[in-house]
Amino acid sequence: MLVIVAPGQGAQTPGFLAPWLEDQTFASRLRWLSTVAGIDLAHYGTEADADEIRDTQIAQPLLVATGLLAALELFPHPADAFNKVGAVAGHSVGEITAAAGARTITAEQAMVLVRERGRAMAAASEATPTGMTAVLGGDRDEVLASIDKHGLTAANDNGPGQVVAAGTLEQLAALAEDGPAKARLMPLKVAGAFHTEHMAPAVGHVADLARSVSVHDPRIPLISNRDGQVVHDGSQVLQRIVGQIAHPVRWDLCMDAMLDLGVTGILEMPPAGTLTGIAKRAMKGVETFALKTPDQLDDARAFCAKHGESSVFNASPTWRMVVSPTKGTFHRDADAAAVEVLSKGAGIGTVETLRDSIAVTAGHGGEVLEWLVEDGDLVSPGQPLIRLHPVGGV
Repeated sequence: MLVIVAPGQGAQTPGFLAPWLEDQTFASRLRWLSTVAGIDLAHYGTEADADEIRDTQIAQPLLVATGLLAALELFPHPADAFNKVGAVAGHSVGEITAAAGARTITAEQAMVLVRERGRAMAAASEATPTGMTAVLGGDRDEVLASIDKHGLTAANDNGPGQVVAAGTLEQLAALAEDGPAKARLMPLKVAGAFHTEHMAPAVGHVADLARSVSVHDPRIPLISNRDGQVVHDGSQVLQRIVGQIAHPVRWDLCMDAMLDLGVTGILEMPPAGTLTGIAKRAMKGVETFALKTPDQLDDARAFCAKHGESSVFNASPTWRMVVSPTKGTFHRDADAAAVEVLSKGAGIGTVETLRDSIAVTAGHGGEVLEWLVEDGDLVSPGQPLIRLHPVGGV
């Protein structure tokens, strides 16, 4: 199985877009997305220095636009992706890239959302001096306990030996003075404490705009970086994108979900390297490909052909599917099993995991065409549980 991932803020480097802009089609499309974003993305991707592209309002639209346009280079006929990509995921702002790639939102909607997300997060960062520090190595429990002791948030949990603490500069200074044993602390050059309560003002602004965004259910299983669950309801994807502005990124759980899905290959969209680097350390035996420059496209397509298989959502039928959000044991709701039509938001059962019990609901509702699993069945992330047909008023 092939999983395509999109990196988050910090992956950008000066001049990384230069080789891509030699392609006139890519350059033309970037001008269009620049118009939507209201900034000159070509300038920032080729001529701007590291300090300029570190600005949240610049970095985030630049990353999303690059990922979307590189995907069009990789799959010139976008529908081809549905026959090869088993799942998509994005780290932090990369989740907007993933949502557009899965056809939940359009490229233009993605650029408006990321433009406003970047602006709102930059404004929130100015309210209180905050920052982020990577905690590398050390015992995981001790690292998390030390972060909590100093009133910080584990804003990015990137798997074994890679946790990013975020909070006020005073809190980070205290962590530096009294950090966890056998861990190395590396302050990050970011504008603020992303994915923490300090970003709450940005959530309100983006949530208000998101109410006017029309969505579609993903055409490719989308792994949410909130909790590693596979999300197949377009509205929920959008809600999670908004909420993750002030919520920790659990990339460790995303990687767990990929392994549960049976991933054999991970391809990272440009500017690539960060997420494939994490995967090499945390996902032994999974092959990786970091797509950095256009001269790698033929090799990237061969990588996709080697690992690709058709998405379980590769269709647009008149019925709707409800899928399992994670790996576990499915327990069917007795009331749902006894009716022929489910109302919008009705519960159909739970998936029991080693950690918790996750409720599964029929986001759209509809006439029950077919139960695809039995009570007590083991299920995998994204596995279809029930088929529904739309009915009037549901």
